[in-house]
Amino acid sequence: MRRDGDEGPSQQADSRRLGGGAIASITGAGLLVVFMLQNTDDVRLDFLFWHFTWPVWLLTMASAVLGAFVWFGLGVIRRHRRRKERRHDRRS
Repeated sequence: MRRDGDEGPSQQADSRRLGGGAIASITGAGLLVVFMLQNTDDVRLDFLFWHFTWPVWLLTMASAVLGAFVWFGLGVIRRHRRRKERRHDRRS
């Protein structure tokens, strides 16, 4: 006899599987690492009045980290707005 909350073998196996988002993230990270390993040349960067030279792999990593922060920040803002809307709807 099974009680509520007990997980059977099939439910335990399902909880250990990787989701589509995790697989896409791991694949993307792997491709990013391969790209960075293949592109080690230096490149001159000009931004406003600054001029500096960076390896392409470092520029790629900095761009990826900045993009991840922006993506994460937009997700936080979106969740915050939804939470405010739900609170407003409950009060109405």
